[in-house]
Amino acid sequence: MSTDTQTLDTDAVAAYLTKVLPDFEGPIEAQKFNVGQSNPTFLLKTPKKNYVLRRKPPGILLKSAHAVDREFRVQSALYGTDVPVARMHVLCEDDDVIGSAFYVMDHIDGRNIGQPAMEGASPEERGAVIDEMNRVLAALHSVDVDAVGLSDYGPPGNYYERQIGRWTKQYRASETDDIAAMNTLIAELPARMPDVTERRLVHGDYRIDNMMFERNGPRCLAVLDWELSTIGHPLADLAAVIMQWQMPATAEARGLAGIDRKALGLPTDEEFVAKYCERRGLDGIDDFGFYLAFCFFRMAGIIQGVYKRALDGNASNPERAMRMGQSVTLFAEKGLEALEG
Repeated sequence: MSTDTQTLDTDAVAAYLTKVLPDFEGPIEAQKFNVGQSNPTFLLKTPKKNYVLRRKPPGILLKSAHAVDREFRVQSALYGTDVPVARMHVLCEDDDVIGSAFYVMDHIDGRNIGQPAMEGASPEERGAVIDEMNRVLAALHSVDVDAVGLSDYGPPGNYYERQIGRWTKQYRASETDDIAAMNTLIAELPARMPDVTERRLVHGDYRIDNMMFERNGPRCLAVLDWELSTIGHPLADLAAVIMQWQMPATAEARGLAGIDRKALGLPTDEEFVAKYCERRGLDGIDDFGFYLAFCFFRMAGIIQGVYKRALDGNASNPERAMRMGQSVTLFAEKGLEALEG
């Protein structure tokens, strides 16, 4: 049983899968993906086919974080709908097998696009990929949660009230520095909160690098990384895309700030929002600044948790986590800008 986030006991995994997964044949060769901060993820190569394993990191964790059981449940429910996801195989909640809970799913043989600017692509290709991203998001928010068995996947009530409360607590639990902008957001976001009752499935971290596309085309093969998914309010996902694009165009931030979008064939924020509204039959959005501010606030809270884990020596990708930690202030300040602007 290993407590290391960087390695995997392949013999233990193979022995377990031989018992529970029909047609599985070892041995396993494991390779860790260096993307993603929360749940360590491994490619499992076997003589017959490849799988992907996602596990909880070992150690003391924030309550409700790293919920691999929820990731497994939501993707199982969505398989076969208009929202593309990998096929789920096995959820193991017995910590004795490898030291923490994990699940195994199909490996999707596609391409992961790390940056929305898509260096080297043609304007037409970029436009098609972003339009597919928009289509999948609208499809996700059109899922009938009762029909797919997810009506109890999140509690009732105001999603933003719940999330602001949750991420304020998570942030305070992992706080390392006093950030004035974050304190202001924590005080002011509840006062601006819309009275929303719509309950939809939301991804919680919807962005281009959490998607797999076909190798030679724009079609999305799978949406990945469902750890933050819940029943909530769809405009939080939409605003999260816009939040990402407003960040610097660096490898770390993955934004589009300062880029000539028209020349690259990329839509403006307004065009992307308008297309989404058209697909969902919405007549515009009131106070989009609140939703955007909320996303910056929540991301600051998430990154603060990643940073604290790195300081505690318990991050999935420690070097990157330490670098990310320096950006908490930037997200908080951008959130305040959105709220005031």
